[in-house]
Amino acid sequence: MQIWVDADACPKIIKEILFRAANRTSIRTIFVANQPMTTPPSPYIKKLVVGAGFDIADKRIVNDMSPGDLVITADIPLADAVVEKGGIALNPRGELYTVDNIKHRLAMRNLMSGLRDGGVITGGPEKLSQKASMEFAKQLDRLLAKAITRS
Repeated sequence: MQIWVDADACPKIIKEILFRAANRTSIRTIFVANQPMTTPPSPYIKKLVVGAGFDIADKRIVNDMSPGDLVITADIPLADAVVEKGGIALNPRGELYTVDNIKHRLAMRNLMSGLRDGGVITGGPEKLSQKASMEFAKQLDRLLAKAITRS
């Protein structure tokens, strides 16, 4: 298993949790972004800067990941592609996207996007809370413990 991170929109606190997890578990973690980023020196942490453009980072993640890899993203269309390819998708709030829930989440995302585009609702998700980042850390630990036991 490798961990792929949709890094452009990933909150700093989540990146820090992932840096520590990569080093603690010795699991290769790749941060994919459209712009340069700073990562701590580690043999388990890699940064991959891709060209600018719509969904370029997402496409690179889906192309390079393998079934069973973990992808950290808040992007529901990316999560859908990851699940379709046999990967595991986890958002920065600790919600796991699965075969059972991703199509519903994608439909809700498309509906909300249409309502925002039409001016019916405004705004996006609330700021990442400490509780949500703790839920992410717990869910990540569970997933990594399973992966370590399998190998």
